[in-house]
Amino acid sequence: MSNFSFSGKSFYLDNKPFIVISGAMHYWRIVPEYWEDRLKKLKACGFNTLETYVPWNLHERREGQFDFSGNLDIVKYIETAAKIGLKVIVRPGPYICAEFDFGGLPSWLLAYPDIHLRCNDPKYLEKVRPYYRELLTRIAPLQCTNGGPIIMVQIENEYGSYGDDKEYLHAVADIYHEYGLNCQLFTSDGPCYWMLNGGTLPEYLCVANFGSRPDMAFDLLADFRPDQPSMCGEFWCGWFDHWGEIHHTRTSDETLRDVRSMLDRGASFNFYMFHGGTNFGFTSGANHTGSEYQPTITSYDYCAPLTESGDMTQTYYDLREELARFNGSYCDISVENTKKAAYGKIELTECAPLFDNIDAIGTSVHSAAPLSMEEVGQDFGFILYSSTLKGPMEERPLVIEHLHDRAFVYLNGKFAGLRERTKREDEIKISLAKGETMKIDILVENCGRVNYGPKLFDKKGIFGGIRLGQMYHFGWDITSMTMDDISGLKFTSNIECKNMPSFLRGNLKIEGTPADTFIRLDGFHKGFVVVNGFNIGRYWNDRGPQKTLYVPAPILHSGDNEITVFESDSFDIPVIESLDEPDLG
Repeated sequence: MSNFSFSGKSFYLDNKPFIVISGAMHYWRIVPEYWEDRLKKLKACGFNTLETYVPWNLHERREGQFDFSGNLDIVKYIETAAKIGLKVIVRPGPYICAEFDFGGLPSWLLAYPDIHLRCNDPKYLEKVRPYYRELLTRIAPLQCTNGGPIIMVQIENEYGSYGDDKEYLHAVADIYHEYGLNCQLFTSDGPCYWMLNGGTLPEYLCVANFGSRPDMAFDLLADFRPDQPSMCGEFWCGWFDHWGEIHHTRTSDETLRDVRSMLDRGASFNFYMFHGGTNFGFTSGANHTGSEYQPTITSYDYCAPLTESGDMTQTYYDLREELARFNGSYCDISVENTKKAAYGKIELTECAPLFDNIDAIGTSVHSAAPLSMEEVGQDFGFILYSSTLKGPMEERPLVIEHLHDRAFVYLNGKFAGLRERTKREDEIKISLAKGETMKIDILVENCGRVNYGPKLFDKKGIFGGIRLGQMYHFGWDITSMTMDDISGLKFTSNIECKNMPSFLRGNLKIEGTPADTFIRLDGFHKGFVVVNGFNIGRYWNDRGPQKTLYVPAPILHSGDNEITVFESDSFDIPVIESLDEPDLG
């Protein structure tokens, strides 16, 4: 049993002064086989604490169905950290931001039309409570007060940048206590008065999040809350990328300057991120400026001390030297980078057109009006709206109301145009002669739910009407395709599917023990890649900046490895390449 608390300007661990030197690493963004490697590198760098968010949307993808297995086994992750000698900070939300789909909230919340998110709405809290019961009863025994490594747990997340409902924050804290949390609770917000005023509770520690000018931030925090330690809950050592932006980088000198400033002040801090990892599958989120929708890329490299693939950077080595001076010695744990390999060109010799395989990968319902993904119980992936138009009809424009996010329109099986949220709207006009019919298919991709700010209520698919001019068209077959299981696809050797959404399959043969690698898809435009049944994430070569996808060695095996590429737009040549280094732009 241990005790972690604060008094005045200092933290105390077992009644001895303690400075929290923490690094953020999210267990679900790292394959479990690499957890120990990444945690050892955190310890070897001189850090004493691990911090992680907890993604509600992955632990409860379907309401009432909980998953804490595999790369979601948070108990095993925390126990691994403890074995290595790290303390732990847990940030269980329920909202986490994290540039993650819907800020970590489960999409099924959006199916309740009268629910109010992140406030003292009984309907919302009624959904939070079962999740917290499942999560908190698992982690409560791992608190330092029970002999475990958890020293701090966050109440909500950067709440002051969203709202100011103190009753809601108290309700979250009350549920924590109800399920046995009795360690140090805290809030974190940006270093300005309106955020701190909105997001804090007077009886709990508050910390500030920032990426530069630590003295200014800590001075403001000290003025707002004089009698508590200085702590940066998120020191942003880098930043994330949106599709179509440049890749964000930061020099080691810039980072170390701010670290020295915090250490000289005797402040505690949490590196966000120490190791970013990967937004595997369709889990990356998005931002919205008010006029532009900005989806986030697959890599969460973040210009962190450890790269996306866990390699130690110059910032890592410089940080290790700085912390060795501060701690008085180096940590004696031995660490090394994982092996990388370039397996060369991979020819994709088989093809499965999407429209020929709808029944194998989709689940359909019929509705008079279009339904959103959330209304049909779908979280990630693609959704297809199909119907038949009957003539006669003069030429009328096709209007799609409330499209989120990217739609391909096909008329009688032929591509007619693309609609893309806030970016592109091809003009599509339809006319029909007397007795003529036309099949219309609208394939919509969910590119990631908004994870921050007032646009958080971000349904996917089509949740308005579909009109021909001013006339609404009714009667739609709606097919959900999460792409979780594509094993039922029917492939042929005919590769003539360049200009239609299609799956392409090839084989990567590996001799001996597999190594990490990176897939480059120069002949492709937009889609995702599945390796041995594991979705490694989206690519979008037309936008960039990311040009390669990370493939961790544990999802590969000696011998034959199945590589499946889904291309939504078109491809030039059915060949991809395995490289031994990434290209993030």
